Amino acid sequence: MTSTVPRSRAGARTGESVPAASGGAAGRRGRSLRIRFRRDRTLILMTLPVVLLLLVFNYVPILGNVVAFQDYDPYLSDNGFVAVFQSPWVGFEQFQRVFDDPEFWHAVQNTFVLFLLQLVLFFPVPIALALLINSVIRPRVRAVAQAIMYLPHFFSWVLVVTVFQQIFGGAGVLAQTLREHGHSGFDIMTDPSAFKYLVTAQMVWKDAGWGIIVFLAALAAVSHDLYEAAAMDGAGRWRRMWHITLPALRPVIALLLVLRVGDALTVGFEQFLLQRQAVGPDASEVLDTYVWWNGIRNQDFSYAAAAGLIKGVVGLTLVLVANKVAHLMGEQGVYEK
Repeated sequence: MTSTVPRSRAGARTGESVPAASGGAAGRRGRSLRIRFRRDRTLILMTLPVVLLLLVFNYVPILGNVVAFQDYDPYLSDNGFVAVFQSPWVGFEQFQRVFDDPEFWHAVQNTFVLFLLQLVLFFPVPIALALLINSVIRPRVRAVAQAIMYLPHFFSWVLVVTVFQQIFGGAGVLAQTLREHGHSGFDIMTDPSAFKYLVTAQMVWKDAGWGIIVFLAALAAVSHDLYEAAAMDGAGRWRRMWHITLPALRPVIALLLVLRVGDALTVGFEQFLLQRQAVGPDASEVLDTYVWWNGIRNQDFSYAAAAGLIKGVVGLTLVLVANKVAHLMGEQGVYEK
């Protein structure tokens, strides 16, 4: 014992490695992992199905992007997976086709216009609804209001479009009421110029109530002592909201805004596909429907995969840029610095 201690210290002073110490550290890390696994094994088992779903439906399909660099033909083999290995490589030829296609840039333009419109008109609505519900004193009234606002989220897009058709269509309630009173009717559902506002209104009606859940959870964490202290100092309702409520929501707003920017190129698929024939592709074509139309309907799988891969790369870039802006503004964003 007396001879080994000086040698270990001398080795530490001279920069020599000490295997026993490193082995002890590795052993401690292993014991720590085992302890944490035993402690959190219930939570790990609960999240395991979610992890498997993500792997199967989100990460494994990423491997299919290899067809974007091929002239993929699923009929080269009876098995479409085997056809991937038999299809010839063409490099970046599919990407060049995408960039040379004016319809692709038209879909990009429509996508960004709809995203900006939804960001301005849709994103603030859940915040305003959360503030409104949070100001309601009676718990029963608050619960009823939340249930009414949440309900449309569980409707399918087929039902949502049908409801809007029955109200704003050419044979809808509003048009018939105007005709009965001697006015000319209208048909918003087939008006290409009003389509972007129509789909934004549909999204607000369907998902705004569901979006307030996160904001209400953030407001529930605000101490009532802050409101009482501000009221004793003479702060009115608007000042309390400006100096207490909104600062409490700021981290959540920044996080959701970063996620929304990253999802900028995904403004909806089923919603636009259902109304494509009514307003035409010039008004309703977005990147999701563009990829579907070329990949599924025209069976140009490599071309559609290239367009989808471009969309994914641009979406990832937008997330990273938006998250960096959130860090510059003092917020955590999606991940820490």
